[in-house]
Amino acid sequence: MLYFLLDWLEKTYQPPGFGAFSYITVRSALAASFALLISLFIGKKIISWLQRMQLGEVVRTDIGLDSHLSKAGTPSMGGIILILSVVIPSVLWTKPGNVYGWLAVFVTLLLGMVGFMDDYIKIIKKDKKGLAGRLKIAGQVATGLVLGSVLYFWPDFSDYRTLTTIPFLKQFNIDYAFIGAEYGWLIYIPVVIFILTATSNAVNLTDGLDGLAAGISGISGAALGILAYVSGRTDFSSFLDIIYLPGAGELTIFASALIGACIGFLWYNTYPAQVFMGDTGSLALGGALGALAIMVKKELLLPILCGVFFMETLSVIIQTSYFKYTKKKYGEGKRIFKMAPLHHHYEKSGWPEPKIVTRFWIVSILLAILTLITLKIR
Repeated sequence: MLYFLLDWLEKTYQPPGFGAFSYITVRSALAASFALLISLFIGKKIISWLQRMQLGEVVRTDIGLDSHLSKAGTPSMGGIILILSVVIPSVLWTKPGNVYGWLAVFVTLLLGMVGFMDDYIKIIKKDKKGLAGRLKIAGQVATGLVLGSVLYFWPDFSDYRTLTTIPFLKQFNIDYAFIGAEYGWLIYIPVVIFILTATSNAVNLTDGLDGLAAGISGISGAALGILAYVSGRTDFSSFLDIIYLPGAGELTIFASALIGACIGFLWYNTYPAQVFMGDTGSLALGGALGALAIMVKKELLLPILCGVFFMETLSVIIQTSYFKYTKKKYGEGKRIFKMAPLHHHYEKSGWPEPKIVTRFWIVSILLAILTLITLKIR
């Protein structure tokens, strides 16, 4: 924990310039830089190890995407790179006693472990089904249960634990404890579980093209980092009329590490990818984004901020539901999209993979800007 060491040195010996490390902005920049360097240099070694161990992607041949056949054998489980790159700088630069920071790290690690078990079964055990769906959901629910319980029962959060900001409405917040303060957890904790499960699965569904999930996650993380910073300051939160969250500014460091990790991972993951994140990375990233949004009381902005993830998930729901409905009614299932998730629809339409990814990134940037603008359009 470099923050603790540098703080002790500054107070004990008062060396010039060491006071700068008390600023969240400085530590955020350092966390992003550390994450970038870790993902670049350690990432290269991990990719080499994955290649030596022959832990490569198994590509399905029955889905009609011939362009994906060349991806067979590409090292997977690269989410290990992302997790290390996010967690190490976060632990080094976040204030040791900050509960928000530890919760963010906990969610990332635990959902990363769930994803790792899925990848392990698929790649090492050669079972294409991977981790049983009920076990994956159980891991997500357990993670959400812990996060929601801490946010609800931890004494430091008692003044605003069940409150959340409503987009486009000023001076009005939702209180999940509308059924009574003593029973607020009956609504709040299930909401946290649902959001964490939804975001982690949404990123998992989106992780189908080189650089797509990592790029969008980095963009979303940047917006959430800004939201965390303004929420943790009395002046900005008062000016923007949002809930002031003491200590939440430290989440800016975690978000910065996430941005640096995603950028570094893209060095190896952009088309043509040298490594895939696998469920290890996608579940961890999705959980991290969901946890950040929940902790800064901006979870209702997720459909806007993570609009691409939302549409990818919605396309799967629409496709599956319509297919089942038409099969039951007409005896033959019909499809709305050429293939789901949505990025595969555009692949089937003849769009080159880099073009799809770049345009989805652009849409994500626009949605991130819109998310930040909602702070004033109220």
